[in-house]
Amino acid sequence: HDDQHGTAIISSAALLNALELTEKNIEDVRIVVSGAGAAAMSCLDLYIQLGLSLENISVFDSRGHVNLSREGLDEMKQRFATKVEYSSLTHALKEADVFLGLSKGGLVNGKMIKGMAKDPIVFALANPNPEIPYAEAIAARKDIIMATGRSDHPNQVNNVLGFPFIFRGALDVRATAINDEMKLAAVRAIADLAKESVPDEVSEAYEEQSLVFGRQLIIPKPLDNRLITAIAPAVAKAAIDSGVARHTIEDWDAYKLSLLTRLGQATNFSRSLSDRASKNPKRVVFAEAEHYKVLKAAEQTVIEGIAHPILIGRRPKIEKLIEENNLELSSATIIDPRSEDEAEKRKVYGKLLHEKRMRHGLTAIEAERAMRQRNYFGAMLVETGEADALVSGLTRNYPKVIRPALQVIGKADGVKKVAGMYIMQTKQGPMFFADTTVNVNPTAEEIVDITLLMAEAVRRLRIVPRIALLSYSNFGSSKGEDAEKMAKAASILHRDHPDLIVDGEVQANYAINQDLLAESFPFSVLNQRKVNTLIFPNLSAGNISYKLLKEMGRLEAQGPVLLGMKKSVHILQMGSSAKEIVDMVRLAVVDAQNKSQA
Repeated sequence: HDDQHGTAIISSAALLNALELTEKNIEDVRIVVSGAGAAAMSCLDLYIQLGLSLENISVFDSRGHVNLSREGLDEMKQRFATKVEYSSLTHALKEADVFLGLSKGGLVNGKMIKGMAKDPIVFALANPNPEIPYAEAIAARKDIIMATGRSDHPNQVNNVLGFPFIFRGALDVRATAINDEMKLAAVRAIADLAKESVPDEVSEAYEEQSLVFGRQLIIPKPLDNRLITAIAPAVAKAAIDSGVARHTIEDWDAYKLSLLTRLGQATNFSRSLSDRASKNPKRVVFAEAEHYKVLKAAEQTVIEGIAHPILIGRRPKIEKLIEENNLELSSATIIDPRSEDEAEKRKVYGKLLHEKRMRHGLTAIEAERAMRQRNYFGAMLVETGEADALVSGLTRNYPKVIRPALQVIGKADGVKKVAGMYIMQTKQGPMFFADTTVNVNPTAEEIVDITLLMAEAVRRLRIVPRIALLSYSNFGSSKGEDAEKMAKAASILHRDHPDLIVDGEVQANYAINQDLLAESFPFSVLNQRKVNTLIFPNLSAGNISYKLLKEMGRLEAQGPVLLGMKKSVHILQMGSSAKEIVDMVRLAVVDAQNKSQA
Protein backbone atom coordinates (compact mmCIF):
# COMPACT_ATOMS: atom_id res chain seq x y z
CA HIS A 1 0.00 0.00 0.00
CA ASP A 2 1.46 3.31 -1.04
CA ASP A 3 0.45 5.05 2.21
CA GLN A 4 2.39 2.80 4.58
CA HIS A 5 5.41 2.36 2.30
CA GLY A 6 5.38 6.02 1.31
CA THR A 7 5.52 7.10 4.94
CA ALA A 8 8.34 4.63 5.55
CA ILE A 9 10.41 5.89 2.62
CA ILE A 10 9.93 9.61 3.31
CA SER A 11 10.45 9.33 7.06
CA SER A 12 13.56 7.19 6.47
CA ALA A 13 15.07 9.95 4.35
CA ALA A 14 14.16 12.48 7.04
CA LEU A 15 15.70 10.28 9.73
CA LEU A 16 18.99 9.88 7.86
CA ASN A 17 19.37 13.63 7.45
CA ALA A 18 18.27 14.41 11.01
CA LEU A 19 20.88 11.98 12.33
CA GLU A 20 23.53 13.56 10.12
CA LEU A 21 22.70 17.03 11.46
CA THR A 22 22.85 15.84 15.07
CA GLU A 23 26.00 13.78 14.42
CA LYS A 24 24.42 10.57 15.69
CA ASN A 25 24.82 7.06 14.27
CA ILE A 26 21.68 5.13 13.44
CA GLU A 27 23.21 2.01 15.01
CA ASP A 28 23.42 3.75 18.39
CA VAL A 29 20.16 5.71 18.71
CA ARG A 30 17.16 4.61 20.77
CA ILE A 31 13.72 5.11 19.22
CA VAL A 32 10.26 5.16 20.79
CA VAL A 33 7.30 4.47 18.51
CA SER A 34 3.69 5.36 19.24
CA GLY A 35 1.52 3.20 17.01
CA ALA A 36 1.84 -0.40 15.87
CA GLY A 37 -0.13 -0.40 12.64
CA ALA A 38 1.04 -1.20 9.13
CA ALA A 39 2.69 2.20 8.61
CA ALA A 40 4.72 1.94 11.83
CA MET A 41 5.83 -1.60 10.99
CA SER A 42 6.88 -0.55 7.48
CA CYS A 43 8.85 2.37 8.91
CA LEU A 44 10.68 0.17 11.39
CA ASP A 45 11.47 -2.46 8.76
CA LEU A 46 13.14 0.19 6.62
CA TYR A 47 14.93 1.82 9.56
CA ILE A 48 16.38 -1.58 10.48
CA GLN A 49 17.67 -2.04 6.94
CA LEU A 50 19.35 1.35 7.30
CA GLY A 51 21.12 0.13 10.43
CA LEU A 52 18.77 0.69 13.38
CA SER A 53 19.28 -1.94 16.08
CA LEU A 54 16.22 -4.05 16.97
CA GLU A 55 17.20 -3.86 20.64
CA ASN A 56 16.93 -0.05 20.54
CA ILE A 57 13.26 0.01 19.49
CA SER A 58 10.36 0.48 21.93
CA VAL A 59 6.87 0.19 20.43
CA PHE A 60 3.62 1.33 22.05
CA ASP A 61 0.19 0.24 20.86
CA SER A 62 -3.25 1.12 22.25
CA ARG A 63 -2.63 -1.18 25.27
CA GLY A 64 0.80 0.19 26.15
CA HIS A 65 4.39 -0.92 25.74
CA VAL A 66 4.99 -4.01 23.62
CA ASN A 67 7.16 -6.27 25.80
CA LEU A 68 7.77 -9.98 26.33
CA SER A 69 5.53 -10.19 29.41
CA ARG A 70 2.44 -9.28 27.40
CA GLU A 71 0.17 -12.02 26.13
CA GLY A 72 -1.71 -12.18 22.84
CA LEU A 73 0.86 -10.37 20.73
CA ASP A 74 0.60 -11.07 17.01
CA GLU A 75 3.64 -12.20 15.04
CA MET A 76 4.56 -8.69 13.91
CA LYS A 77 4.46 -7.24 17.43
CA GLN A 78 6.35 -10.19 18.89
CA ARG A 79 9.30 -9.20 16.73
CA PHE A 80 9.53 -5.86 18.56
CA ALA A 81 8.72 -7.11 22.07
CA THR A 82 11.50 -6.25 24.53
CA LYS A 83 12.67 -7.60 27.88
CA VAL A 84 12.69 -4.07 29.24
CA GLU A 85 9.24 -2.90 30.32
CA TYR A 86 8.19 0.74 30.17
CA SER A 87 5.21 1.82 32.24
CA SER A 88 4.34 4.74 29.95
CA LEU A 89 5.42 6.83 26.98
CA THR A 90 6.84 9.35 29.45
CA HIS A 91 9.02 6.64 30.96
CA ALA A 92 10.20 5.36 27.57
CA LEU A 93 10.99 8.82 26.22
CA LYS A 94 13.49 9.63 28.96
CA GLU A 95 16.87 9.95 27.21
CA ALA A 96 15.40 8.57 23.97
CA ASP A 97 16.96 9.93 20.76
CA VAL A 98 14.01 9.57 18.40
CA PHE A 99 10.22 9.62 18.69
CA LEU A 100 8.07 8.30 15.84
CA GLY A 101 4.36 8.94 16.14
CA LEU A 102 1.87 7.13 13.90
CA SER A 103 -1.06 7.01 16.29
CA LYS A 104 -3.28 9.95 17.34
CA GLY A 105 -3.01 13.53 18.53
CA GLY A 106 -2.45 14.63 22.10
CA LEU A 107 -0.44 11.65 23.38
CA VAL A 108 2.78 13.60 23.96
CA ASN A 109 3.42 16.88 25.77
CA GLY A 110 6.29 19.31 26.19
CA LYS A 111 7.39 17.82 29.50
CA MET A 112 7.90 14.44 27.83
CA ILE A 113 9.97 16.05 25.06
CA LYS A 114 12.12 17.80 27.66
CA GLY A 115 13.12 14.40 29.03
CA MET A 116 14.55 13.19 25.71
CA ALA A 117 18.28 13.06 24.91
CA LYS A 118 20.26 15.93 23.43
CA ASP A 119 19.11 17.01 19.94
CA PRO A 120 15.84 15.03 20.04
CA ILE A 121 14.34 13.94 16.73
CA VAL A 122 10.54 14.02 16.85
CA PHE A 123 8.41 12.75 13.97
CA ALA A 124 4.80 13.37 15.06
CA LEU A 125 3.01 12.10 11.97
CA ALA A 126 -0.58 11.56 13.16
CA ASN A 127 -3.13 13.40 11.00
CA PRO A 128 -4.83 15.80 11.17
CA ASN A 129 -3.43 16.50 14.64
CA PRO A 130 0.11 15.33 15.46
CA GLU A 131 0.93 13.52 18.71
CA ILE A 132 2.26 16.84 20.03
CA PRO A 133 1.48 20.29 18.56
CA TYR A 134 4.41 21.74 16.65
CA ALA A 135 4.49 24.96 18.69
CA GLU A 136 4.53 23.06 21.99
CA ALA A 137 7.35 20.77 20.86
CA ILE A 138 9.69 23.52 19.67
CA ALA A 139 8.93 25.58 22.78
CA ALA A 140 9.97 22.64 24.96
CA ARG A 141 13.32 22.04 23.24
CA LYS A 142 15.31 24.56 21.21
CA ASP A 143 17.57 21.76 19.93
CA ILE A 144 14.70 19.68 18.52
CA ILE A 145 14.38 18.46 14.93
CA MET A 146 10.67 18.18 14.28
CA ALA A 147 8.64 16.72 11.42
CA THR A 148 4.89 16.36 11.00
CA GLY A 149 2.46 15.38 8.29
CA ARG A 150 1.16 18.93 8.00
CA SER A 151 1.97 21.41 5.24
CA ASP A 152 1.86 24.43 7.57
CA HIS A 153 4.99 23.32 9.44
CA PRO A 154 8.56 22.64 8.27
CA ASN A 155 9.59 19.10 7.32
CA GLN A 156 6.28 17.75 6.06
CA VAL A 157 6.45 13.96 5.69
CA ASN A 158 4.17 13.68 2.68
CA ASN A 159 3.83 10.69 0.38
CA VAL A 160 3.72 13.01 -2.63
CA LEU A 161 7.49 13.31 -2.20
CA GLY A 162 7.83 9.69 -3.26
CA PHE A 163 4.89 8.96 -5.50
CA PRO A 164 4.39 8.88 -8.44
CA PHE A 165 8.17 9.07 -8.92
CA ILE A 166 8.85 5.63 -7.42
CA PHE A 167 6.17 4.10 -9.62
CA ARG A 168 7.54 6.03 -12.62
CA GLY A 169 10.99 4.51 -12.18
CA ALA A 170 9.55 1.03 -11.66
CA LEU A 171 7.28 1.23 -14.70
CA ASP A 172 9.97 2.60 -16.99
CA VAL A 173 12.08 -0.54 -16.50
CA ARG A 174 8.98 -2.79 -16.33
CA ALA A 175 9.91 -3.99 -12.85
CA THR A 176 8.13 -7.12 -11.64
CA ALA A 177 8.09 -5.80 -8.06
CA ILE A 178 9.03 -2.85 -5.89
CA ASN A 179 11.62 -4.47 -3.65
CA ASP A 180 13.65 -3.28 -0.68
CA GLU A 181 16.58 -2.24 -2.86
CA MET A 182 14.29 0.11 -4.80
CA LYS A 183 12.81 1.56 -1.61
CA LEU A 184 16.26 2.18 -0.15
CA ALA A 185 17.37 3.82 -3.40
CA ALA A 186 14.40 6.17 -3.14
CA VAL A 187 15.27 6.92 0.50
CA ARG A 188 18.82 7.90 -0.34
CA ALA A 189 17.79 9.91 -3.41
CA ILE A 190 15.34 11.96 -1.34
CA ALA A 191 17.85 12.43 1.48
CA ASP A 192 20.57 13.55 -0.93
CA LEU A 193 18.26 15.97 -2.77
CA ALA A 194 17.47 17.78 0.48
CA LYS A 195 21.17 18.66 0.83
CA GLU A 196 21.38 20.29 -2.59
CA SER A 197 20.82 23.98 -3.16
CA VAL A 198 17.07 24.66 -3.41
CA PRO A 199 15.90 26.40 -6.62
CA ASP A 200 14.58 29.89 -6.03
CA GLU A 201 11.18 29.09 -7.53
CA VAL A 202 10.66 26.50 -4.78
CA SER A 203 11.52 29.07 -2.11
CA GLU A 204 9.13 31.54 -3.74
CA ALA A 205 6.33 28.96 -3.81
CA TYR A 206 6.62 28.66 -0.02
CA GLU A 207 7.12 32.44 0.43
CA GLU A 208 10.54 31.93 1.99
CA GLN A 209 13.60 33.81 0.79
CA SER A 210 16.01 30.96 1.22
CA LEU A 211 15.52 27.27 1.94
CA VAL A 212 18.74 25.67 3.16
CA PHE A 213 19.44 22.13 4.38
CA GLY A 214 19.23 22.14 8.16
CA ARG A 215 16.87 21.54 11.07
CA GLN A 216 14.04 23.32 9.24
CA LEU A 217 14.68 21.41 6.00
CA ILE A 218 15.61 17.74 6.33
CA ILE A 219 13.55 16.59 3.34
CA PRO A 220 12.68 18.34 0.06
CA LYS A 221 9.51 20.37 -0.34
CA PRO A 222 6.63 18.65 -2.18
CA LEU A 223 6.65 21.30 -4.95
CA ASP A 224 10.31 20.68 -5.82
CA ASN A 225 10.38 19.81 -9.53
CA ARG A 226 13.70 18.01 -9.13
CA LEU A 227 12.08 15.11 -7.28
CA ILE A 228 11.24 13.19 -10.44
CA THR A 229 14.77 13.31 -11.85
CA ALA A 230 16.25 12.38 -8.48
CA ILE A 231 13.94 9.51 -7.49
CA ALA A 232 12.77 7.80 -10.70
CA PRO A 233 16.29 7.12 -12.07
CA ALA A 234 17.50 5.90 -8.66
CA VAL A 235 14.57 3.48 -8.40
CA ALA A 236 14.96 2.32 -12.00
CA LYS A 237 18.68 1.67 -11.53
CA ALA A 238 18.05 -0.26 -8.31
CA ALA A 239 15.48 -2.40 -10.11
CA ILE A 240 18.00 -3.18 -12.86
CA ASP A 241 20.80 -3.93 -10.39
CA SER A 242 18.60 -6.15 -8.22
CA GLY A 243 17.33 -8.20 -11.16
CA VAL A 244 13.62 -7.32 -11.15
CA ALA A 245 13.70 -5.13 -14.29
CA ARG A 246 12.57 -6.47 -17.65
CA HIS A 247 13.90 -3.43 -19.50
CA THR A 248 17.33 -1.77 -19.29
CA ILE A 249 18.14 1.93 -19.57
CA GLU A 250 21.47 2.71 -21.25
CA ASP A 251 21.44 6.51 -21.56
CA TRP A 252 20.55 7.94 -18.15
CA ASP A 253 20.88 11.57 -19.24
CA ALA A 254 18.38 10.98 -22.03
CA TYR A 255 16.09 9.23 -19.55
CA LYS A 256 16.15 12.22 -17.19
CA LEU A 257 15.35 14.53 -20.10
CA SER A 258 12.40 12.34 -21.07
CA LEU A 259 11.07 12.56 -17.50
CA LEU A 260 11.14 16.35 -17.58
CA THR A 261 9.52 16.51 -20.98
CA ARG A 262 6.75 14.05 -20.08
CA LEU A 263 5.76 16.09 -17.05
CA GLY A 264 5.94 19.35 -18.97
CA GLN A 265 8.59 20.82 -16.69
CA ALA A 266 11.00 21.56 -19.47
CA THR A 267 10.86 21.70 -23.23
CA ASN A 268 13.36 20.05 -25.50
CA PHE A 269 14.38 23.58 -26.48
CA SER A 270 15.20 24.61 -22.92
CA ARG A 271 17.10 21.43 -22.17
CA SER A 272 19.10 21.55 -25.40
CA LEU A 273 20.01 25.16 -24.60
CA SER A 274 21.29 24.11 -21.19
CA ASP A 275 23.21 21.20 -22.69
CA ARG A 276 24.87 23.46 -25.25
CA ALA A 277 25.81 26.00 -22.59
CA SER A 278 27.38 23.34 -20.35
CA LYS A 279 29.61 22.02 -23.15
CA ASN A 280 31.58 25.29 -23.25
CA PRO A 281 30.89 27.41 -20.14
CA LYS A 282 31.67 31.11 -20.37
CA ARG A 283 32.76 33.87 -17.99
CA VAL A 284 29.55 35.76 -17.23
CA VAL A 285 29.43 39.16 -15.54
CA PHE A 286 26.57 39.51 -13.03
CA ALA A 287 26.47 43.30 -12.71
CA GLU A 288 24.03 43.40 -9.78
CA ALA A 289 25.59 40.89 -7.43
CA GLU A 290 24.54 42.73 -4.27
CA HIS A 291 21.08 41.20 -4.67
CA TYR A 292 20.09 37.77 -3.39
CA LYS A 293 18.26 36.69 -6.56
CA VAL A 294 21.33 37.41 -8.67
CA LEU A 295 23.58 35.42 -6.35
CA LYS A 296 21.08 32.56 -6.23
CA ALA A 297 21.01 32.50 -10.02
CA ALA A 298 24.81 32.63 -10.16
CA GLU A 299 24.98 29.63 -7.84
CA GLN A 300 22.59 27.69 -10.08
CA THR A 301 24.75 28.40 -13.14
CA VAL A 302 27.72 26.95 -11.26
CA ILE A 303 25.69 23.86 -10.29
CA GLU A 304 24.63 23.38 -13.93
CA GLY A 305 28.20 23.96 -15.09
CA ILE A 306 27.21 26.62 -17.63
CA ALA A 307 29.09 29.68 -16.37
CA HIS A 308 32.02 31.04 -14.39
CA PRO A 309 30.40 33.95 -12.51
CA ILE A 310 32.05 37.34 -12.16
CA LEU A 311 30.17 39.14 -9.40
CA ILE A 312 30.16 42.96 -9.51
CA GLY A 313 29.56 44.89 -6.29
CA ARG A 314 30.85 45.61 -2.82
CA ARG A 315 32.76 42.58 -1.59
CA PRO A 316 31.60 42.72 2.08
CA LYS A 317 27.92 42.89 1.09
CA ILE A 318 28.25 40.10 -1.47
CA GLU A 319 30.15 37.84 0.92
CA LYS A 320 27.61 38.50 3.68
CA LEU A 321 24.71 37.52 1.40
CA ILE A 322 26.54 34.38 0.30
CA GLU A 323 27.18 33.37 3.91
CA GLU A 324 23.68 34.23 5.18
CA ASN A 325 22.03 32.17 2.44
CA ASN A 326 24.55 29.31 2.47
CA LEU A 327 25.30 29.74 -1.24
CA GLU A 328 28.13 27.84 -2.90
CA LEU A 329 30.00 30.48 -4.89
CA SER A 330 33.58 29.82 -3.82
CA SER A 331 34.66 29.58 -7.47
CA ALA A 332 33.16 32.97 -8.39
CA THR A 333 35.24 36.11 -8.90
CA ILE A 334 34.15 39.22 -6.96
CA ILE A 335 35.05 42.67 -8.32
CA ASP A 336 34.20 46.04 -6.74
CA PRO A 337 34.59 48.73 -9.45
CA ARG A 338 34.77 51.45 -6.77
CA SER A 339 37.55 49.85 -4.71
CA GLU A 340 41.15 51.01 -4.63
CA ASP A 341 42.14 47.59 -5.96
CA GLU A 342 40.53 48.52 -9.27
CA ALA A 343 41.89 52.10 -9.48
CA GLU A 344 44.43 51.28 -12.18
CA LYS A 345 41.90 49.29 -14.18
CA ARG A 346 39.43 52.20 -13.98
CA LYS A 347 42.08 54.43 -15.59
CA VAL A 348 42.75 51.93 -18.38
CA TYR A 349 39.06 51.32 -19.00
CA GLY A 350 38.28 55.04 -18.79
CA LYS A 351 40.86 55.77 -21.47
CA LEU A 352 39.32 53.12 -23.73
CA LEU A 353 35.84 54.56 -23.25
CA HIS A 354 37.10 58.09 -23.88
CA GLU A 355 38.64 56.98 -27.18
CA LYS A 356 35.28 55.55 -28.21
CA ARG A 357 33.14 58.49 -27.07
CA MET A 358 35.34 61.62 -27.18
CA ARG A 359 33.58 62.89 -30.30
CA HIS A 360 30.24 62.38 -28.59
CA GLY A 361 30.94 64.94 -25.87
CA LEU A 362 32.48 62.61 -23.26
CA THR A 363 35.53 63.98 -21.45
CA ALA A 364 38.41 61.86 -20.13
CA ILE A 365 37.43 62.61 -16.52
CA GLU A 366 33.81 61.61 -17.16
CA ALA A 367 34.93 58.41 -18.86
CA GLU A 368 37.07 57.34 -15.91
CA ARG A 369 34.28 58.28 -13.48
CA ALA A 370 31.85 56.13 -15.49
CA MET A 371 34.02 53.11 -14.71
CA ARG A 372 32.91 53.30 -11.08
CA GLN A 373 29.45 52.26 -12.32
CA ARG A 374 28.80 48.54 -12.44
CA ASN A 375 27.25 48.43 -15.92
CA TYR A 376 30.04 50.43 -17.56
CA PHE A 377 32.73 48.42 -15.76
CA GLY A 378 31.00 45.10 -16.51
CA ALA A 379 30.58 45.99 -20.18
CA MET A 380 34.27 46.90 -20.40
CA LEU A 381 35.21 43.50 -18.93
CA VAL A 382 33.41 41.93 -21.89
CA GLU A 383 34.79 44.42 -24.42
CA THR A 384 38.40 43.78 -23.36
CA GLY A 385 37.96 40.00 -23.39
CA GLU A 386 38.24 39.57 -19.63
CA ALA A 387 34.69 38.21 -19.65
CA ASP A 388 32.49 36.64 -22.32
CA ALA A 389 29.00 37.87 -21.47
CA LEU A 390 27.16 40.46 -19.38
CA VAL A 391 23.77 40.04 -17.69
CA SER A 392 22.18 43.03 -15.95
CA GLY A 393 18.91 44.91 -15.50
CA LEU A 394 17.29 43.45 -12.37
CA THR A 395 17.15 46.81 -10.57
CA ARG A 396 17.32 49.44 -13.33
CA ASN A 397 15.09 50.18 -16.29
CA TYR A 398 16.02 48.93 -19.74
CA PRO A 399 17.28 52.20 -21.33
CA LYS A 400 19.68 52.87 -18.43
CA VAL A 401 21.25 49.44 -18.82
CA ILE A 402 21.41 49.25 -22.60
CA ARG A 403 23.10 52.66 -22.92
CA PRO A 404 26.43 51.64 -21.31
CA ALA A 405 26.47 48.42 -23.36
CA LEU A 406 25.98 50.32 -26.62
CA GLN A 407 28.59 52.93 -25.73
CA VAL A 408 31.23 50.43 -24.56
CA ILE A 409 30.64 47.38 -26.78
CA GLY A 410 28.43 48.59 -29.59
CA LYS A 411 26.61 46.92 -32.44
CA ALA A 412 27.97 44.09 -34.54
CA ASP A 413 29.46 44.97 -37.92
CA GLY A 414 26.77 45.67 -40.50
CA VAL A 415 23.99 46.06 -37.93
CA LYS A 416 22.11 49.36 -38.12
CA LYS A 417 19.88 48.92 -35.08
CA VAL A 418 19.71 46.42 -32.25
CA ALA A 419 16.41 44.74 -31.36
CA GLY A 420 14.84 42.79 -28.51
CA MET A 421 13.46 39.25 -28.82
CA TYR A 422 11.34 37.22 -26.41
CA ILE A 423 11.05 33.45 -26.53
CA MET A 424 7.59 32.23 -25.48
CA GLN A 425 7.48 28.58 -24.47
CA THR A 426 4.22 27.11 -25.80
CA LYS A 427 2.90 23.54 -25.87
CA GLN A 428 3.74 23.47 -29.57
CA GLY A 429 7.32 24.61 -28.98
CA PRO A 430 9.11 27.95 -28.74
CA MET A 431 7.71 31.07 -30.41
CA PHE A 432 9.97 34.05 -31.10
CA PHE A 433 8.63 37.62 -30.75
CA ALA A 434 10.28 40.89 -31.90
CA ASP A 435 10.71 43.74 -31.42
CA THR A 436 9.54 43.71 -27.83
CA THR A 437 11.94 46.08 -26.06
CA VAL A 438 13.95 48.51 -28.23
CA ASN A 439 12.53 50.11 -31.41
CA VAL A 440 9.45 52.24 -30.81
CA ASN A 441 8.10 52.62 -34.35
CA PRO A 442 10.46 51.09 -36.92
CA THR A 443 10.27 51.93 -40.63
CA ALA A 444 9.74 49.27 -43.29
CA GLU A 445 13.49 49.11 -43.84
CA GLU A 446 14.07 48.74 -40.11
CA ILE A 447 11.45 45.97 -39.98
CA VAL A 448 13.56 44.20 -42.62
CA ASP A 449 16.67 44.60 -40.46
CA ILE A 450 14.83 43.32 -37.37
CA THR A 451 13.52 40.33 -39.33
CA LEU A 452 17.01 39.42 -40.53
CA LEU A 453 18.41 39.71 -36.99
CA MET A 454 15.61 37.44 -35.77
CA ALA A 455 16.16 34.90 -38.54
CA GLU A 456 19.86 34.67 -37.68
CA ALA A 457 19.15 34.35 -33.93
CA VAL A 458 16.58 31.59 -34.43
CA ARG A 459 18.91 29.68 -36.76
CA ARG A 460 21.66 29.86 -34.13
CA LEU A 461 19.25 28.15 -31.76
CA ARG A 462 19.12 25.35 -34.37
CA ILE A 463 15.55 26.07 -35.42
CA VAL A 464 14.38 26.97 -38.94
CA PRO A 465 12.69 30.40 -38.77
CA ARG A 466 9.21 30.66 -40.31
CA ILE A 467 8.30 34.31 -40.04
CA ALA A 468 5.02 36.25 -40.10
CA LEU A 469 4.99 40.06 -40.36
CA LEU A 470 1.97 40.98 -38.27
CA SER A 471 -0.63 43.70 -38.74
CA TYR A 472 -4.37 44.33 -38.45
CA SER A 473 -4.57 43.65 -42.19
CA ASN A 474 -4.32 40.50 -44.32
CA PHE A 475 -2.36 40.97 -47.56
CA GLY A 476 -3.82 44.37 -48.41
CA SER A 477 -7.31 43.86 -46.96
CA SER A 478 -7.10 47.12 -45.00
CA LYS A 479 -5.25 50.36 -45.59
CA GLY A 480 -3.17 52.24 -43.08
CA GLU A 481 0.39 53.21 -42.23
CA ASP A 482 1.29 50.09 -40.21
CA ALA A 483 -0.25 47.67 -42.70
CA GLU A 484 1.50 49.29 -45.66
CA LYS A 485 4.79 49.35 -43.76
CA MET A 486 4.65 45.61 -43.06
CA ALA A 487 3.62 44.84 -46.65
CA LYS A 488 6.57 46.87 -47.95
CA ALA A 489 8.94 45.03 -45.59
CA ALA A 490 7.61 41.68 -46.86
CA SER A 491 8.16 42.80 -50.46
CA ILE A 492 11.78 43.79 -49.74
CA LEU A 493 12.45 40.49 -47.99
CA HIS A 494 10.92 38.45 -50.83
CA ARG A 495 13.11 40.34 -53.33
CA ASP A 496 16.41 40.35 -51.45
CA HIS A 497 16.14 37.15 -49.39
CA PRO A 498 14.08 34.68 -51.45
CA ASP A 499 15.24 31.69 -49.38
CA LEU A 500 13.76 33.12 -46.18
CA ILE A 501 10.36 31.71 -45.17
CA VAL A 502 8.53 34.98 -44.48
CA ASP A 503 5.23 36.60 -45.44
CA GLY A 504 2.93 39.45 -44.51
CA GLU A 505 1.25 41.62 -43.74
CA VAL A 506 -0.99 39.15 -41.92
CA GLN A 507 -3.26 39.12 -38.89
CA ALA A 508 -2.01 37.15 -35.89
CA ASN A 509 -4.81 34.57 -35.90
CA TYR A 510 -4.21 33.75 -39.56
CA ALA A 511 -0.48 33.47 -38.96
CA ILE A 512 -0.97 30.95 -36.16
CA ASN A 513 -4.01 29.02 -37.46
CA GLN A 514 -2.88 27.00 -40.47
CA ASP A 515 -6.39 25.94 -41.45
CA LEU A 516 -7.60 29.54 -41.45
CA LEU A 517 -4.66 30.69 -43.55
CA ALA A 518 -4.98 27.86 -46.08
CA GLU A 519 -8.71 28.48 -46.54
CA SER A 520 -8.48 32.24 -47.12
CA PHE A 521 -4.96 32.82 -48.46
CA PRO A 522 -3.68 29.62 -50.10
CA PHE A 523 -1.02 31.61 -52.01
CA SER A 524 0.93 32.52 -48.85
CA VAL A 525 4.39 30.98 -48.48
CA LEU A 526 3.46 30.33 -44.84
CA ASN A 527 0.92 27.67 -45.83
CA GLN A 528 1.77 24.21 -44.45
CA ARG A 529 4.64 25.82 -42.54
CA LYS A 530 4.10 26.26 -38.86
CA VAL A 531 4.96 29.86 -38.02
CA ASN A 532 7.39 30.20 -35.11
CA THR A 533 8.57 33.80 -35.45
CA LEU A 534 6.36 36.89 -35.15
CA ILE A 535 7.48 40.39 -36.14
CA PHE A 536 5.34 43.21 -34.72
CA PRO A 537 4.79 46.59 -36.42
CA ASN A 538 5.84 48.60 -33.37
CA LEU A 539 7.07 48.37 -29.79
CA SER A 540 3.61 48.77 -28.25
CA ALA A 541 2.22 45.75 -30.13
CA GLY A 542 5.19 43.51 -29.35
CA ASN A 543 5.57 44.49 -25.72
CA ILE A 544 1.85 44.25 -24.92
CA SER A 545 1.49 40.89 -26.70
CA TYR A 546 4.25 39.04 -24.86
CA LYS A 547 3.20 40.44 -21.49
CA LEU A 548 -0.45 39.45 -22.01
CA LEU A 549 0.56 35.92 -22.99
CA LYS A 550 2.92 35.66 -20.05
CA GLU A 551 0.38 36.81 -17.46
CA MET A 552 -2.96 35.59 -18.85
CA GLY A 553 -1.77 32.58 -20.82
CA ARG A 554 0.71 31.58 -18.11
CA LEU A 555 3.37 30.99 -20.73
CA GLU A 556 7.02 30.91 -19.75
CA ALA A 557 8.84 33.85 -21.34
CA GLN A 558 12.60 33.89 -21.82
CA GLY A 559 14.22 37.21 -22.57
CA PRO A 560 14.53 39.89 -23.62
CA VAL A 561 17.33 38.62 -25.83
CA LEU A 562 19.30 41.56 -27.20
CA LEU A 563 20.00 41.08 -30.92
CA GLY A 564 22.66 42.79 -32.99
CA MET A 565 25.34 43.42 -30.36
CA LYS A 566 29.02 42.84 -31.14
CA LYS A 567 29.38 40.70 -28.01
CA SER A 568 27.03 38.82 -25.68
CA VAL A 569 25.09 41.38 -23.63
CA HIS A 570 21.62 40.64 -22.31
CA ILE A 571 19.33 42.83 -20.27
CA LEU A 572 16.85 41.48 -17.76
CA GLN A 573 13.37 42.74 -17.10
CA MET A 574 13.26 44.62 -13.80
CA GLY A 575 12.26 42.30 -10.97
CA SER A 576 13.17 39.07 -12.79
CA SER A 577 13.11 35.88 -10.71
CA ALA A 578 16.25 33.84 -10.10
CA LYS A 579 14.94 31.26 -12.59
CA GLU A 580 14.49 33.94 -15.25
CA ILE A 581 18.03 35.15 -14.61
CA VAL A 582 19.36 31.59 -15.06
CA ASP A 583 17.37 31.29 -18.31
CA MET A 584 18.99 34.50 -19.51
CA VAL A 585 22.47 33.27 -18.60
CA ARG A 586 21.91 30.11 -20.65
CA LEU A 587 21.00 32.26 -23.64
CA ALA A 588 23.94 34.59 -22.98
CA VAL A 589 26.41 31.70 -22.83
CA VAL A 590 25.13 30.16 -26.08
CA ASP A 591 25.23 33.62 -27.67
CA ALA A 592 28.85 34.05 -26.52
CA GLN A 593 29.70 30.62 -27.94
CA ASN A 594 28.22 31.61 -31.31
CA LYS A 595 29.96 35.00 -31.37
CA SER A 596 33.34 33.44 -30.55
CA GLN A 597 32.97 31.14 -33.57
CA ALA A 598 31.84 33.87 -35.97
